Order: sequence, then structure tokens, then C-alpha cells
Amino acid sequence: MDNNSKMMTRTIILLLFSISSSSFAQNTKYFRHLRYNHVSPFIDIVGIHPIDSSTATTNSHYIFKYDKSNRLSKIINNHYHTEKVHPLASLGVYIVVFNYKNDKEIRTFYDPNNNRITNDKNVYKEVYLLDENNLKKQLNFFDSEDVPMESNWKITEYQWQQKTVYTIEKRYNLKKELVDLSPYFKFGITGILTDKNGTPKGHYNLNERLELEENYYGIASYQDTYDDMGNHIKYTYHNKNDDLIMNQWNYAIGEKSYDAIGNNIELKLLDAKHKVIDVRNIYSNASIKLSQTTSKTDSLEITGKSLGYLVALQQLKPKLMDSVLNDSLNKVTIGYDRNKMKQFGKATTKAQMIEFAKDWNKSGTKFPFNPNNQIKILDIYNHIATVKIISDNWVEYLQLIKLNGNWEIMNLIWQYKDVRMYRD
Repeated sequence: MDNNSKMMTRTIILLLFSISSSSFAQNTKYFRHLRYNHVSPFIDIVGIHPIDSSTATTNSHYIFKYDKSNRLSKIINNHYHTEKVHPLASLGVYIVVFNYKNDKEIRTFYDPNNNRITNDKNVYKEVYLLDENNLKKQLNFFDSEDVPMESNWKITEYQWQQKTVYTIEKRYNLKKELVDLSPYFKFGITGILTDKNGTPKGHYNLNERLELEENYYGIASYQDTYDDMGNHIKYTYHNKNDDLIMNQWNYAIGEKSYDAIGNNIELKLLDAKHKVIDVRNIYSNASIKLSQTTSKTDSLEITGKSLGYLVALQQLKPKLMDSVLNDSLNKVTIGYDRNKMKQFGKATTKAQMIEFAKDWNKSGTKFPFNPNNQIKILDIYNHIATVKIISDNWVEYLQLIKLNGNWEIMNLIWQYKDVRMYRD
């Protein structure tokens, strides 16, 4: 092959690679969040707050992949911020795979090791039936063996029918009985109202004649507002006259605030007269408050509790031992099984330690006349601490926890100071 032919071949390869890369970029999108949905699985999964692939490498995100027909083929969940878990709003899985067959959209769910798992509805497979306009008309749930199953809301089938204004939704269990919207919200047949982009606007409780009807709490609808970024900023409860009404949790309006990148940071609850009832800060690991410098009081108490454990043994003080140890104490040292001729982790309980404090040193000969107890606090962070103790007999590492304002020894691992005590 001459040089011109080689250059042409290289150019073609680079061009094909460029086309392939471009195609991949177009068929892969990154989002910080999913649009919140507490209405119905009829509502499409939508990514909001788009970011580029470079930003995604250092930020929590979802990856949306699309097939050649621009249909969603896979969602990869790299979203590690804590958030409200809702069976309709969250995935609860690492990967969602979408397959299309004739008039069906099939969703299956996987963990990071590519094992089949259940999603946040607690089902293994979701199969949507699509009508001639490619709109969802039915959803059925299946287990890992493709046997029909019920979700954690006792639903096995959703049915949707397009009417003039609403999408009518009915839900059924395995006995073919009508099921309410959820165990905690009693709407039977419902009408779903969306905008032109498929974003939920309202959810209406209907009777068998598809007429608006109030439920047991007097609620006929709840209505949603989203901002231009796709954040769910407001939800309200109404009677059949469209007046605001208090729900079963004693508020009529929920207003949600977000930071600049779409993390929910505050929830404000109001009554039917727009009076603020409660304001809740929404804590998540999107931003965290670090522990302040430890107080001298904490350091002194940690020192006292750690040394108290040794003093209780040395001076026969079972009440002191009881006070410094947590009830779930996990104390372990190196034991030796002569039958198996191998070392093992030998555990001691709090109850045993209290008994030891009663009489283990009753002869007064287990420790020197003036015991040498040395302590070093290795680290303290808010409600947890690690301590090293060196006594005449042992080297020990203690972990303490602060519960209800009191420090207690939770974990303790120790060995004899004289290393000749062990078989290497």
C-alpha cells in the first residue's frame, strides 16, 4: 500500500471514529436530578438540570442513553445525594434497561454487579402496553420468573384511558379488584391532568361515572406546580369546588425551595388560608455541616470513661464498669483454638465485664501496686471518638459514642502488651 492509500485509510478511520463519537454523544445525556413525580407511573421519567460529561465526572448525576429511534434505552443511576424516597419518584436501582417489542415497553432493573433486582415499587419487571399513538395504556408488574406480582402498594396492573381532559387511571390487584392510589392516600379511579410537555398539573378523584368526587378527607384533587428548571416547587390540596382544603397530615399547601443546582433545601407547609404552619430544612449530603472543634468537656469525659474501664477492673468497681460501657459493647481480643490450632476473635460482653469488675482482681495481684495507665485520644468527631490505652498489661483501642449527652465505650479491641503471648 502506497503512502497516499495509507493516508486515505487513516482519514476514513478517523472520520468513522468521529461519526461514532458524535453519535454516542448525541445518544447520551447527563442530568443532576429526575423530575419529581408523586402522581402515576403514566408520567414519563424525565431528567432535569442537564450537565455535560465532564461535569458529571465529579458530580452526582443520572446518565440517560437513547437508541437509534431516540427512545430511552438505559438509565444509569450515579445519583448519590440523599433524597426523599418515593416509589413513583425514585428508581431505587443502579440501572434501568428499556426494551421495546411490538407494542410493549419493558423495563428491567439491575444492581452494580449486573444482577436483576427489584425497584422502589418492589417489582422485578415493568411491562407497558402502548396504543397506536405510542401512549401508555397499561402497566403490569412481574417477578424474576415473569409471573405477575403486586407492588409494595398491592398493585399488579394500571390501566389508562384517554378522555377529553383527563387520562383516566384505574389500578388492580392480583384478584382483579380496584385498588386505591396508595396505602396512605385514598383516591380510587383518578383523572390525571398534564401540560403539553407531560408534566403533571393535577390529579383528581373520580367516581364510577368519572365525576369529580371528594375522598374520606374531603379532598377531590391535588395540584402541582413546577418551575422552568423542572423543580417541583408547590403542591396543593382541593375540594371539589377547587377550594384549598387541609389534608390528613394537617396542611393544605407544600412549598419547596431549591438551591441553584436543584437540590431541595426547604419545605414550607401552609394552611388553607396561606398561613405558615411549619418550615422544615431538608438535609441531604449535597451539602454537609462539619463538626466543630471538640470541647474540653468532651475530652475530659472521654478520658474519664476510658480510664474508668481500667479503674473498674483494678479497684473492683462493677458500678463504674456498668456506667462506662454501652449495653451493646463489642470487646474482642486474640484467642487461640487448640483443637483447630488457629487464632480467632474472642469476644467479651458487657455483662462479663461487670462480673470481672466484681472479683477478677480480688487478690490485688493482677496489676502493679501503682498501675501505669496511659491514654491518648486519637480522634474525636462530634459524637464518636477513638482512644488508645496502654497499661502495664495491655494495649487497647477503644471507640466511644456519645448518646443522650453521655460518652460510652461501644467497641474495644485489645491484646497483651507482651507480644511473646502470641503464636505467630
